Amino acid sequence: MDAPLRLISSNPLDQLARTVEALLVVASAPLSVEELAIAADDGEERVETALGLLAERYREGRSGIVLERVAGGFAFRASRDAAEACSRLFERPVQRGLSPAALETLAIVAYLGPCSRPEIARIRGVAADSAVAGLVERGLIAEAGREDAGGAVRYRTTPLFERVFGLDSLSELPRLDDLGDSSDEILARLHSVAEQRSA
Repeated sequence: MDAPLRLISSNPLDQLARTVEALLVVASAPLSVEELAIAADDGEERVETALGLLAERYREGRSGIVLERVAGGFAFRASRDAAEACSRLFERPVQRGLSPAALETLAIVAYLGPCSRPEIARIRGVAADSAVAGLVERGLIAEAGREDAGGAVRYRTTPLFERVFGLDSLSELPRLDDLGDSSDEILARLHSVAEQRSA
């Protein structure tokens, strides 16, 4: 019994996969292949191979944890089957979606950010204070400096935004031209994306 255990433990790639797994578990944000390679003190190609092994082990439908490529790196998330239980643990209902005002504001920041509350209010045609505060509280947007004139705080999306919406980077956002000509069509598309991600 001891001999097989020693053989498994001595496999360098298996050891690297366990190291990468541990790094992803303790990380508070997605880690890139380069960051993982530096932390593991190993080559990027071998880290990518190790990530492939982990992706197979932690794929949707096989484990309660899923390895996903998101926000320019790799991270673990709860599987869809376990998402509701996880949300109860943190007292955040899974179906607690974003309001239309929050979705509009988030879309503006994602496509046009960094931008300030006055800019957002001008685009939306109504005050944006409450929507911005709610998005900051949820960690979907964050401060990104101040404007030169007037010193208003500017906001940008966060890695959590990319993670929630399953984006590797903002460049993967749908092109505005593809979303339709009217604001109603754009909002409908944003609602659809949000619902798909919370399902």
